[in-house]
Amino acid sequence: MIILKTIAATQQFIVAEKQTGKTIGFVPTMGALHAGHISLVQQAKSETSLVVVSIFVNPTQFNDPKDLEKYPITIEADTEKLVAAGVNVLFLPSVAEMYPDEASKQMPYDLGYIDTVLEAAARPGHFKGVALVVKKLLDIVTPNKLYMGQKDYQQLQVVRKLIADFDLGIELISCPIIREPDGLAMSSRNVRLTGEHRIAATELSKALFKLKEDIAKQTPPSAKESAKQHLNSHPLIDVVYLEIVNGHTLVPISDVNEAPDIAALLAARVGGVHLLDNIILKP
Repeated sequence: MIILKTIAATQQFIVAEKQTGKTIGFVPTMGALHAGHISLVQQAKSETSLVVVSIFVNPTQFNDPKDLEKYPITIEADTEKLVAAGVNVLFLPSVAEMYPDEASKQMPYDLGYIDTVLEAAARPGHFKGVALVVKKLLDIVTPNKLYMGQKDYQQLQVVRKLIADFDLGIELISCPIIREPDGLAMSSRNVRLTGEHRIAATELSKALFKLKEDIAKQTPPSAKESAKQHLNSHPLIDVVYLEIVNGHTLVPISDVNEAPDIAALLAARVGGVHLLDNIILKP
């Protein structure tokens, strides 16, 4: 595996590889890699001829500086996992490389409605930071296919809009959530859960699976309210939001026939840790 730390070296390498006819699969990460990330790599390896993974803890998407400070940095372990997974290139830039000055931290791009609801409402400015760094990374790597996990569902829609609005011609591949044996969605934040909080966190996926059963016989608002009440009754869980939405626009729905794609999106704090989960309800 080749490790590249500068934008210039990465661009030069990618251009040369494309000239030989290789297709590029790209997996952007913030490190602290787990089996969910590796599943993205595996899918990229099966569909493209050269896989690039980036590790960059992006400061512009953290609206809470304390959250940034707590983010796990495990570069050595991450590198070993990527080598074992057969990754071709690791792009490992510094903050100074990605943001050489204050002007480079500005995102002159309006995400619209999608940047006003759910995770965006809970973490103001988060998706502007995501859109900024993803656009930078895509301009550097210029992949044919971009692989991202379904767990960050709203992020997927932000990136889908970004690709379409800038006409980047990149195919976005949404990969399924990888779960722990007890159902908890894999996340780099899970390492901060201990003892009873780790046990309590399993209630999130249980509530979503139950909601999927209920939606067959209840209206979306009724099914949502039942799930929300169940979670809020748990002393260690604080629901930030739970919504049943149009899978593309993220507008809440009241009837399952309102949209061809429907998802239930959930965020909750468990032991002070902000956790995300979701489930596709339709199709």
